[in-house]
Amino acid sequence: MRRALLQIHFCVVLWGFTAILGKLISLPALPLVWWRMLLVVAAIALWPPVWRALRATGGRTLLLFSGAGVVVALHWLTFYGAIKLANASVAASCMAIAPIFMAIVEPWIARRSFDARELVIGIVALPGVALVVGGTPGAMRAGILVGVLSALLVAVFGSLNKRYVERAGPLLMTWVELAAGTAFLGLVAALMPGQGQVFVLPGGRDLALLATLSIACTLLPFTLSLHALRHTSAFTAQLAISMEPVYAVVLAIVLLGEQRELSLSFYVGVAVIVGAVLAHTTLKLRSGNA
Repeated sequence: MRRALLQIHFCVVLWGFTAILGKLISLPALPLVWWRMLLVVAAIALWPPVWRALRATGGRTLLLFSGAGVVVALHWLTFYGAIKLANASVAASCMAIAPIFMAIVEPWIARRSFDARELVIGIVALPGVALVVGGTPGAMRAGILVGVLSALLVAVFGSLNKRYVERAGPLLMTWVELAAGTAFLGLVAALMPGQGQVFVLPGGRDLALLATLSIACTLLPFTLSLHALRHTSAFTAQLAISMEPVYAVVLAIVLLGEQRELSLSFYVGVAVIVGAVLAHTTLKLRSGNA
């Protein structure tokens, strides 16, 4: 249990860089996400055991993984859309709402009993989210709305993964999900007017940043988090992931100077979110239910 929590928090540190890289990459949200997923799929496809595992996995399981992949594609699309509409700190902070969504949707999707304590602990983070919203300029409010939608989608995705994580190895699960997400976004781009640039090779700088985003901040933590998810609840994992705004905010201050765009209440809100995460982790460790 403790090892799983440490793995999740390591993943969250890596995910903290995704918002920064999303801000630095000049591509719009759709091509950014499509290239991110495509590069991960290509990297995993070079590992021969994945193909053997693919042939040994039933069609229904692959279909279930594919559905989850569409959800994660939509989550990333809205997440990077929020970054482009607001900034890295604001978009990442919206993920703190995900545990509240998770407390509602996971019992339904993962078919476990509802635990009111999880909802209460998730709600503790709400005042922090309100302060975060109040500490952002009005021009960024559209980004906040898109970020909240992204939080709902990641809660659904996390619950689906928790339900089906035992059906295949983490690497195969990652590959099928991201391959399905890549195909879905490619179809969307092909059908949408003016989205032909999605399939154009990015410039050298963007391509280097995309490679870093895809391997170090996607493939590694995505697979590691699936390993950890076998030993903890989706809610526990998602509340730990609420630490992502902290890492993203610190990185945004150091690398992007975003503190000039945000007020003191934003940082107070982030502190409230951190308190909720630490309280939940402590309670879970003491009760042994993580």
